[in-house]
This record gives sequence, structure tokens and C-alpha cells, in this order.
Amino acid sequence: MIIVMKPKAKQESIDRVRAIIEEKGLYAHISAGHEVTIIGVVGDKTKLMDQNLEIYDEVDKIVAVTESYKLANKKFHPEPTQVKVGNITIGGDTMVIMSGPCAVENRQQLLTTAHAIKKAGAHILRGGAYKPRTSPYAFQGLEEEGLSYMKEAREETGLPVVCEVTSLDAIESAVKYVDMLQIGARNMQNFYLLKEAGKTGLPVLLKRGLSATIDEWLNAAEYIIAEGNPNVVLCERGIRTFETATRNTLDISAVPAIKSKSHLPIIVDPSHAAGVRAYVKSLSMAAVAAGADGLMIETHPDPSTALSDGPQSLTFDQFENLTGELGPLVKLLGKSL
Repeated sequence: MIIVMKPKAKQESIDRVRAIIEEKGLYAHISAGHEVTIIGVVGDKTKLMDQNLEIYDEVDKIVAVTESYKLANKKFHPEPTQVKVGNITIGGDTMVIMSGPCAVENRQQLLTTAHAIKKAGAHILRGGAYKPRTSPYAFQGLEEEGLSYMKEAREETGLPVVCEVTSLDAIESAVKYVDMLQIGARNMQNFYLLKEAGKTGLPVLLKRGLSATIDEWLNAAEYIIAEGNPNVVLCERGIRTFETATRNTLDISAVPAIKSKSHLPIIVDPSHAAGVRAYVKSLSMAAVAAGADGLMIETHPDPSTALSDGPQSLTFDQFENLTGELGPLVKLLGKSL
């Protein structure tokens, strides 16, 4: 449930309600807006059955929350969340562009890419040091060596860096090098990994699972937030359907659906959705028009030689052309690149 306080409620009234909740062994999540404070109750609400909270000073109303996710729920937190990654804010007035290679292959490849995408207008460098691949024989990533190249790229360019983690060992290594952890689609419901990522306090980029519903995705985010880490960014990257013309089917409707259900920012990965570089621009435009807070686009110095996902990766020139064409649309929607 959520308890909505009256506009401009006094702090002593808010504290009194919180004390009642906590005395019953429940958790009170306080969301203070400009006018109204909302108190979310997490735990077994039946313990409050003997408390008529609506009679207390400055309590406006009590609203039942039927969804299983609470902390990620917009009802608990009406104000949109903004997530800081290094010096970049996701969920604000900037359309944040993450870009880089699917896999970090070597030092020169990553540094060259970092400088090129920054010149073209990207805000965050992405790169895979741990690669959970469908085939056990495919390139699995450089692991900590790759992370060290990402740190070097950040020092040279000033771009914050994000990398996927696949295990507790990977998290323990990555926190020494990156600004944001990514949980990939195949690990979206690896609940142990989600909790460990949440414990780091670093921002977490949570990709939607291949066959996950919106509610399952938000419940996965709940695991991270429940560890005391509210800095979660959702990433729609396409879902598995019967269609074979694209690698996955980009669910554009996920953007407004998330905006209506959750306060968390959402970005879109058109590269993994399409699997075909020729479709990336159109899907990027659609994502921006739908209200996404950012994009994740794969780039590579020479996609024909990429060790991972070459067919969907843009060249540097293609990426620069894309950011240039996105500019007017982003501006029309009241944001900036």
C-alpha cells in the first residue's frame, strides 16, 4: 500500500506515520515530491490491520498497490528517477547515447572507438569484457584485461563506461574499473546476480529478458532496488517472437508501458533488436519518438572483422550520420543530444 500525505504535510506528521509502520516490522519508503509526500509500505500489510492510518494528522488517503513490485512502482515514486553515471544523467533533458563494440577485442580497438564515438556525440562508452554467448565456442571476452582498457579509455576521453557482468567474480572485478554495471538479457532473472549488483551501489543497466513480460522485468529491477540501490536504468533490447526477419522483435510499446508503470528511466538497444545495421537508424528514431531516455548503439572500427555481432554494428561514419539525423527529432521532443 501507499499512504499519500496531504500537500505540504509537516515532517512531524510524516515521521509519526513512519514510526507506526516500522513498529510493526515493516519498511517505510519515503518519496518526497514538491507538494506531496508518499509513504510506501513494504512487507506484510496485514500487520497494519489494527491501525486506522487515515485518522492521523495530514494523512490524505491510502492506496492499495496490487503489483508485486513496489520500489520500482510509479505509485510509490511519482517523480521520474534520474540516474547519474559519471558526469552523465540518464532520465533528464539529455537523450543519452551509449555506444561502443559488442566485445572489447584489444586495446587499440577500444581506444579508437572511444575517441570516434565521443567526436560523434556519444555520452557513455559501452563494451563487453564478459560475453555470455549462445555457443560455447564463440569469443567469450577478455575479462579483466578488457576492463582495464575501458578504464584507460575513460581516462583518455572522459566518457563514463558500462560493462556487462555475468557472475560475482565479474562484479568484484568490474567495480574497480567501470561506472555502471550491465545485467544482460540472459541474466535478467538471475536473482542472486541482481542482488549482488545492487549491493555495489553502482548504477545498474538492466536489459529485458528474451521472453520476459514487463512485470517480470520490473520485478527483476525490484531485486536491485531492494538492496538499497535506486540507480537502475531499464533497457529494451527486443524480445523473442516467431519473426525471423530481425534478430529479435523490438517492443516499442515497452517504452510508454514502463513510463506508465515505473519511475525508472528506460533506454532502447536497437542494435540487438534488429541484428541488422540497416535497420538501426529507423528503430533509433522510433525509440526516441516513443519517449525513450536514451539509446545503446553498437559501433566498431571494422564490423566485417568484429569477433561479436559485426552484422549489427555501425561504422564510425554511420554512427556519426545517425547522431546527426537524430538531433532535430530530439530537439523537437524538448531534449538535447
